[in-house]
Amino acid sequence: MSGMSNPESKSWHFVTSHTQVLLCLARNSDVRLRDVAQTVGITERAAQRIVSDLAEAGYVTRQRIGRRNHYTVDRSARMRHPSQLAHEIGQLLDLLHVDDSENGRSQEIRSGTGRAD
Repeated sequence: MSGMSNPESKSWHFVTSHTQVLLCLARNSDVRLRDVAQTVGITERAAQRIVSDLAEAGYVTRQRIGRRNHYTVDRSARMRHPSQLAHEIGQLLDLLHVDDSENGRSQEIRSGTGRAD
């Protein structure tokens, strides 16, 4: 048996909750935070805090339409980590196959299959 542990037993992920929330908003600009929380696997309150963080940092803008929010992702915003300052978040969304043009939806991420349905 090798010294490697089972990756399924670890409780960390390569993509942070902030990135997961950003992906949800890029996929569906009219998504409910309840649905974001369920998709990401966090509480609704945590999703609200993350959206507030993203809005405060300029990555997302919120527009109230009736009782719902409409979210717009600024794909030209720069990443925050010093190692990635030269990159825009749009590049990350492209890498993860989020097509936010025309309704902001991508079947590749939603289905989890890695291919368009």
